[in-house]
Amino acid sequence: RADRPVLVQVPRRGHLPALACGGCRVGARCPRCAGPLAVPTPGAGPACRWCGELATDWRCAACGHSRLRAVVVGAERTADELGRAFPGVPVRVVTGSAAARGETVRDPRRTVPSRPTLVVATPGAEPLADGGYGAGVLLDGWVTLARPSLRAAEEAVRRWLAAAALVRPDGTVLLVADGALPPVQAVVRWAPEWFARRELDERTRLLLPPASVFAEVCGPTDALRAFVDVWQLPAEVELFGPVDVGGDGGDAGAPPGEAMTQTQRLLLRAPRKDAAELADSLATAYRILSARKLASGLRLRIDPIDGL
Repeated sequence: RADRPVLVQVPRRGHLPALACGGCRVGARCPRCAGPLAVPTPGAGPACRWCGELATDWRCAACGHSRLRAVVVGAERTADELGRAFPGVPVRVVTGSAAARGETVRDPRRTVPSRPTLVVATPGAEPLADGGYGAGVLLDGWVTLARPSLRAAEEAVRRWLAAAALVRPDGTVLLVADGALPPVQAVVRWAPEWFARRELDERTRLLLPPASVFAEVCGPTDALRAFVDVWQLPAEVELFGPVDVGGDGGDAGAPPGEAMTQTQRLLLRAPRKDAAELADSLATAYRILSARKLASGLRLRIDPIDGL
């Protein structure tokens, strides 16, 4: 129906939040601090997300190319393109920092009236529509699924189903993603329980949470080595690493100071029955190092799902 609002879900805020070399497709980095480049607003030039430096004379360090291309299109850029494609139709952009963290934030006072409107929103920030949306378009499914997290697939299903639920029963939902992928099938079939059972079976087979418990220890190399020297671990604990997590191995959106303080990461895996014993062992080792003033920069997490 042409007389109802349409919801367009976009996984990222901003204009062009990620850029790459137009020649070799390598991620574009700041020549000053090696931070990721982005175009924050329409008409702005590429700038570093870490230090804010404008990359006016940027050249790719890998191939020397000077042209940039968009890797991901943000909500503002999507709204601009839709406004040009559908002149005369109001376009509304709704984003939020809380929604970007995976929280659902909907203000009941910001409902969309039942008239032709294009609503571009990030996951969790989608406003309600009077009587429901006539259609929903879920863009760039590959971006949501490509997140480096164990929970990327389940988070994608949650976001997509939440947006699709805002569409009227007689409306249409278009999900732009590979239809053969299990998360996409869960939405097409409207079968989250099927997906949850499948995901749990796969994680159990691979000894991933919640079938097992993981612990993450991050910190400078010397502090990490001292930590290993004093801990007393349960017998069935497996160790993975340590590996470097700074520089290219770290979070592309993190500031440089954070990337440098967590220079290495060590992962531990234990049966779920040993979770309490593992946590107690790590806490005891941390207290010992703290008393010796050797724990500076160390960070411990149990089941760091977003880091797996």
